[in-house]
Amino acid sequence: ESRWFKTRKLFTLVPGPLVAVVIGVLLNLLFRSKLGFTLTPQQVVSIPEADSLSGLVGFLTFPDFSALRNIDVYKTAVVLAIVASLETLLSAEAADKLDALKRVTPTNRELKAQGVGNIVSGLLGGLPVTQVIVRSSANIQSGARSKASTVIHGLLLAVSVLALPTLMNLIPLATLAAILFVVGFKLAKPSVFRKMLRQGPDQFIPFIVTIGGIVFTDLLVGIALGMVVAVLVILFENFRLPFEISNVPQERGERVQIALAQQVTFLNKASVLKTLDSIPDDSSVEIDASESVFVHPDVVELIDNFVIGAEAKNIEVVVHGLDHRPHVRRPTGMKVAVTSPSSLRRERQHENPDQRDTDNVDTPEGPRTVEGGERSLPSESQG
Repeated sequence: ESRWFKTRKLFTLVPGPLVAVVIGVLLNLLFRSKLGFTLTPQQVVSIPEADSLSGLVGFLTFPDFSALRNIDVYKTAVVLAIVASLETLLSAEAADKLDALKRVTPTNRELKAQGVGNIVSGLLGGLPVTQVIVRSSANIQSGARSKASTVIHGLLLAVSVLALPTLMNLIPLATLAAILFVVGFKLAKPSVFRKMLRQGPDQFIPFIVTIGGIVFTDLLVGIALGMVVAVLVILFENFRLPFEISNVPQERGERVQIALAQQVTFLNKASVLKTLDSIPDDSSVEIDASESVFVHPDVVELIDNFVIGAEAKNIEVVVHGLDHRPHVRRPTGMKVAVTSPSSLRRERQHENPDQRDTDNVDTPEGPRTVEGGERSLPSESQG
């Protein structure tokens, strides 16, 4: 990671992990021959060695097709397929973020290739395969830029296992552990934690729970815990602050402006009701739902009732972006509700948008015209 190493061409051509492996093997040989420190078989890589081609074939285990009559085989296959697919998709998304060119992995092609590989691996007695973020990140950090790196990685691994098992068995596991530690540190630098902390508790809490879950359990459990916490944080934020309220100066006093959040659920009904009830008589209020994606029908009904009762309190009301029918919202433009309950009832009665009627409504500023289609207040709602 030193800038001095990065500026030297020799060190850019030879990956650091390869240098660490070579040094680990040399130290293993030195300690074994000169100092009498011999690593046990549990402390080094263990790859079976074959004396001949027939011995190599003997390492393969071919499937027992009679097991197809066992229902447990299908249950295990479904679980493996789901787990391997999820880990691959999560690793692919993480690898895309590490890519300097910001390319996007074709996930369908990735899963198809993984399925074919697992079929072949199973026929030869191998374990299921899946994409792993540690290997992908190590590949990217070593300078990989194209799909050829993956092919070369597989070929080198096959040649090493088949032709060089004796040499591979000299690699200390401590060397591989050190490489994985460095790769993991690069994925979770302190700067990453500081960046997430600066983004606020709603981002940092799910992040740290996900990290802890992955470290102390496994990838899928950690992701699931993070998703649960993220959903709880979203619900809490929406329940605590389903809208923003501000006072906008105007010619006649101030207008109370209420901007609804993107998601306004039934959990927010009490806070919306409390806010609307606190609006004083003889005032002006604007309810803006133009940025809302979903407003629960109970909240829509609450706003409807407030509009109807506003005339008795001499409150001018303007509602933007919210239709008076549950779950229906105009995606563009402004939908304006009026203070007059008779006008609101006319809107519900007239389904034909071309049918328009005109009433004269008195306001503190003098008479104004209210039409049966879209309606607006003078000055406040124009533009």
